[in-house]
Amino acid sequence: MKILLPFVAVIALVFLAYAGVGVAKLHFLFGVVLPYAAIAVFIFGFIYRMFIWGKSPVPFSIPTTAGQQKSFPWIKQNKLDNPSSTLGVIGRMALEVLLFRSLFRNTKTELRDGPVLSYGSEKFLWAAGLAFHWSFLIIFVRHFRFFMQDVPVVLQMIEGADSFFQVGAPLLYLTDVVLVAAVTFLVFRRLAMPLIKYISLPADYFPLFLILGIAITGILMRYVTKVHIVGVKELVMGLVSFSPVIPDGIGVIFYIHLFLVSTLLLYFPMSKLMHFGGVFLSPTRNMPANSREVRHVNPWNYPVHVHTYEEYENDFRDKMKKAGLPVEKE
Repeated sequence: MKILLPFVAVIALVFLAYAGVGVAKLHFLFGVVLPYAAIAVFIFGFIYRMFIWGKSPVPFSIPTTAGQQKSFPWIKQNKLDNPSSTLGVIGRMALEVLLFRSLFRNTKTELRDGPVLSYGSEKFLWAAGLAFHWSFLIIFVRHFRFFMQDVPVVLQMIEGADSFFQVGAPLLYLTDVVLVAAVTFLVFRRLAMPLIKYISLPADYFPLFLILGIAITGILMRYVTKVHIVGVKELVMGLVSFSPVIPDGIGVIFYIHLFLVSTLLLYFPMSKLMHFGGVFLSPTRNMPANSREVRHVNPWNYPVHVHTYEEYENDFRDKMKKAGLPVEKE
């Protein structure tokens, strides 16, 4: 059920959009009201989650260390795996966000015949994750041509590189293929590996199915079921300029695609997808490993009266002298 339920939920969203636009003719609701609501929830929800995380105290200095810490001058420090400066923290964070460095170094553990505990590489997960995130980012940036009257040169260059092989007409975008392949791999990986399948929840499958639905509807619009692209840009430009219009003849498939995107925006702030912002607030990544140089003060600390030795001796001096214990004051 934890696999079937999110899959059925995405299918239900598709039929809901189809019924709302194709049957009930609620074009304004699905083309204007829901996108505006989704964007508002996404922005305020994202800011709220980041604010809550940002004000959380960090009682301990807990940066992840995987190399030599800064020590004596003749001992070489690993400035990326154990950074002691802000520049080193930025470098490690950049490698983590842009290249998934920690996932690249991830290993899998298996118990084989013998029994023998063996360790192996997990590079396929790193490659699929990297391909998924980068292709999703490029597709997101590529869609900015709908939000601008004149397409910037940078976007034209990105589109040219994305359709480099010039397969078919219209040209095939490589990121479309890579995104679908990467998401499919991540879904089947959860289904094929018993341990991963056991710990997976519906919340792990739903965003994958939802993104897969967004990708498939987008591919259908471009290569199979044509839409009125001028009308699409007119609708989007109307949303951006806060003067929404509903052009005729866009096609139901576009509203299904837009509704799935709106659902993703609504779901984003309350889901695990918030790791997109949370990674920057992780103390294991954004703190320098300089505990030998700088004292980390616990923000939860409050003034506490300490019973000093002088006070202790004042309380028990007579008894200490009778017991033959040395005292500082006679």
